[in-house]
Amino acid sequence: MRTEQNLTRLDRVFARLDREPERPAHIDVPKTSRHRVALFASTLAFYLAIVWLVVITSWLVRLDWQVMFFRPYQQWSEIHWFVDYYVVLGQRGPTAVMVAAWLGWRSWRQHTLRPLLALGVSLLLLNVTVGAAKIGMGRLGPHYATTIGSNEMGLGGDIFPSGHTANAVVTWGILAYLASTPRARRWLSALSAVTSLGVGLATVYLGTHWLSDVVLGWAAGLLILLALPWFEPLIARAEAWIFDLRDRWRAGRAGSAPAPAPVTVAVPLKPRAAVPDEAAAPHAPRAPVYLAPGPHTSRSERTPVTPVGSRRPPHPDRPRGTTTSPARPLSGG
Repeated sequence: MRTEQNLTRLDRVFARLDREPERPAHIDVPKTSRHRVALFASTLAFYLAIVWLVVITSWLVRLDWQVMFFRPYQQWSEIHWFVDYYVVLGQRGPTAVMVAAWLGWRSWRQHTLRPLLALGVSLLLLNVTVGAAKIGMGRLGPHYATTIGSNEMGLGGDIFPSGHTANAVVTWGILAYLASTPRARRWLSALSAVTSLGVGLATVYLGTHWLSDVVLGWAAGLLILLALPWFEPLIARAEAWIFDLRDRWRAGRAGSAPAPAPVTVAVPLKPRAAVPDEAAAPHAPRAPVYLAPGPHTSRSERTPVTPVGSRRPPHPDRPRGTTTSPARPLSGG
């Protein structure tokens, strides 16, 4: 038999999975601290500065054109296949499914909906803010540029800021935001930052985004993660409302279920008491079994019958059917 000391790592993993899911006593929820507020303000200022530099067609726009003419996909063509796969880490569909599956498992293990609700709020903020900025600025991408050296703003495009980069920051950064320990949060924050920046540079390599698009997308995603603590009270109220709705639904199902059939208990039956009239009435005497049924006549009224086979000869002078015989004289002693 395997002892506790000889358990392998795989055994310990399965033993942990077999535990009953339980809600942790304390869940570390990031607070809106001064440091976070200062970081949010500085990131917002950086975001607005990038937008302004592109609007006025500054040196940043000239750098965009220089990178585009450099054509990285031709300079390093041997890594083209890898970049095609790597850029998928910034697409909304695949990344949202993978992260939602992991957070759903955590929600089930901890009996809380906060991980899934935080992911939903972050993706909603991403669609509203980044989508509105894309449509509002209408910048064309490098493949559709019309005038060399121009900022290509207001021409009906939708690539500024980079959606791939912002989505990578939010989708992978939410794992760091929901980490249970400070050490895990630091490591996951660094990993998500490198992954999202790599996704942005992959789009520049493929020629689908300007370099300024990637920088602005990285800032847009970071703003969403920094703003999430302000939505924590809303997430808590939504979780309480969902659980309350679940409890009412369960109570309604229990009320609509058919009533259980009554349990029948065997009751001992007592003998039925005799009816008073029957008990008081005397029983009529029964006739003997040897008597023939019907009315009974006395012996004197019966007609004598000569037994069959009598040896006494009949008297010719006696009328037929007479039963009387002459009286015999009494003999004296």
